Amino acid sequence: MADTPNLSSTDDAPPAPPAPPVKKKSLLRRHWGKTLIAVILATPPLIFALWTLIALSWSYSEGQRVGYVQKVSRKGFICKTWEGTLYTDIAKGFRSDSFNFTVRSDSLAKVIEGLGGKKVSIYYEQHIKVPSSCFGDTEYFVTKADAIPE
Repeated sequence: MADTPNLSSTDDAPPAPPAPPVKKKSLLRRHWGKTLIAVILATPPLIFALWTLIALSWSYSEGQRVGYVQKVSRKGFICKTWEGTLYTDIAKGFRSDSFNFTVRSDSLAKVIEGLGGKKVSIYYEQHIKVPSSCFGDTEYFVTKADAIPE
């Protein structure tokens, strides 16, 4: 038995191949629960912001109204907006219709305040479905105002 070679010897065996590197999971796979919660919490504010951006940048209609500015006032608790009323006349002295509007610019609101009681022509854009009253109480946003000589 002494003549038989030792088969369990490691001297003649080829070296074992190195173990393959362990693939690390991606960041999303490691933190899928936190990612899901972040997506769920971030989706409503993103939808609201996108809706607001579209509603304020896309104009449903544009027009002009002529009448007398009855009032312009700055309203609101947190979100202050300029709100006004324009009375249109059928004939001199007979009020037929009131037109409520919102002014987004402070400088334009001051101009319209200065035109109070005078016949004016206001140009407006109608923005429908604006999601909050922080941007104005009405859907009519004045872009320009001109005095009309009588």
